[in-house]
Amino acid sequence: MQFDTWLVYLVASIGLSLSPGPNGLLALTHGALHGRRKTLFTIFGGAVGFVMIIALSMFGIGALIKSSVVWLAVLKWLGGAYLVWLGIQVWRSPPIAVDLGESRPLATGWSLFRQGALSAATNPKGLLFFTAFLPHFIDPGRSLVLQFAVLAGTFVATEVLTEYMLASAASRIRPWLGRVGRRFNRACGGLFAAIGVALPLRS
Repeated sequence: MQFDTWLVYLVASIGLSLSPGPNGLLALTHGALHGRRKTLFTIFGGAVGFVMIIALSMFGIGALIKSSVVWLAVLKWLGGAYLVWLGIQVWRSPPIAVDLGESRPLATGWSLFRQGALSAATNPKGLLFFTAFLPHFIDPGRSLVLQFAVLAGTFVATEVLTEYMLASAASRIRPWLGRVGRRFNRACGGLFAAIGVALPLRS
């Protein structure tokens, strides 16, 4: 993968990690409930789940590309359209609300890890997103395994860092999301829509 292509992917990954989603909300909630250190179990569970769905998306796409390179162009345009649609949905979504409810019993590390992994791996929107997103960065002439390592590693690194920051700032960021959450969603939605328009045109 060329360095400029990787930089585009990195920026898009950061945008995805910052956008409202179940794993970010889970990290925020667990950070407020259990503290940032224990929430690392949740975060690393989510990382495992994301690696699973990235692998499923990427190797499924790779098998399709091998049958016909035309499918890569088709996937890029369909993926761009999906990203625009997703941007509109994020733009229109209400602000994130974190309801801590009543005090909960202490959770084990395994329980938090499992919640993080299941939240990432069972979210159908995640699979749809990566199926739409990854074709723009796959080079069919290069090793798919090596590209998977780079793409999955980059996204997981940005996701882990973002979720850890959310967990660390949980008590301070919840009121902020209540005040400016809608503007934040619109910024993320606009970013997704812009990516959806730009990526098919650059290839």
